[in-house]
Amino acid sequence: MTTPPRESSGTLWPAVVRQTEHALACGALHPIQTVRTTIEDGGVRFLVRQVSSLERKDEDARQRKTDPASRRAVNPFLPYEPDLFVADISDTHLVLLNKFNVIDHHLLVVTRRFELQENLLDLADFRALFDCMTQFESLGFYNGGPAAGASQPHKHLQIVPLPLDESASHLPIEPLLAAASSDGSLCTVPGLGFPHAFASLDAKLADNPQQLADRALHTYQHLLDAAGLHAVEVNGQARQSAPYNLLVTTRWMMLVPRCVERTEGIAVNALGFAGSLFVRNDMQMQTIRKLGPMNVLRRVAGLVPP
Repeated sequence: MTTPPRESSGTLWPAVVRQTEHALACGALHPIQTVRTTIEDGGVRFLVRQVSSLERKDEDARQRKTDPASRRAVNPFLPYEPDLFVADISDTHLVLLNKFNVIDHHLLVVTRRFELQENLLDLADFRALFDCMTQFESLGFYNGGPAAGASQPHKHLQIVPLPLDESASHLPIEPLLAAASSDGSLCTVPGLGFPHAFASLDAKLADNPQQLADRALHTYQHLLDAAGLHAVEVNGQARQSAPYNLLVTTRWMMLVPRCVERTEGIAVNALGFAGSLFVRNDMQMQTIRKLGPMNVLRRVAGLVPP
């Protein structure tokens, strides 16, 4: 088998823009239109997008859930849609556009061969992720299982470009991160109202994706331990013991254990813990205003042991 050529450093973003234009023109990409608002809670200026329509994505999800035996048969990554293909990022992973994107230029970093989303991340995953993320300012994230917001059983990481909103140059939660330890040790962030484990990454590695990936894998394993998660061997593969979300930048990582996918009908994935939430209608928007975004996150997160 011939190894495909990898995307050269600095060329990924132009490829993303080019393929987005093509996918929009041919109808392969279906952006979901939203109306954005902000809600202040606990020192975080949460960005809440109200989604205008999710019928198409919901129908796909219903089909997968009602017919588990056919999940691999309807796997959108095997084969993937050529019009959504962006780059061969490594011999183990490729990059696709997210077909039903809420955020512009939302990318999926997908394993070439089928692997379960509940399998633990490995060095190849982190190397593919940072080969992308070191080429433009971005946030990486992972939804570890359906209860953490994963809609596909095929292993995939996700990347969204920063900033998430033109009104702010940083992630909504970042003002709180200044109080966290910056020496790489595990800690919790004062003010974040949900269970989590946090660690900074060495800023000197930001331009070295391979070394950054090595360090990130080591940090990820310690974050799992801190959150009370561990590897469960199934058919010779290391699988997660419980669902979780992972947020990744070139400067820090944060892991959030999960107990349920949604509360009051509001689904939360990893982006929620970065301060970006999504609602379907006015009723859900009012629910978030009533409960407070931080309380919504508390309700879906699991417990970190003392």
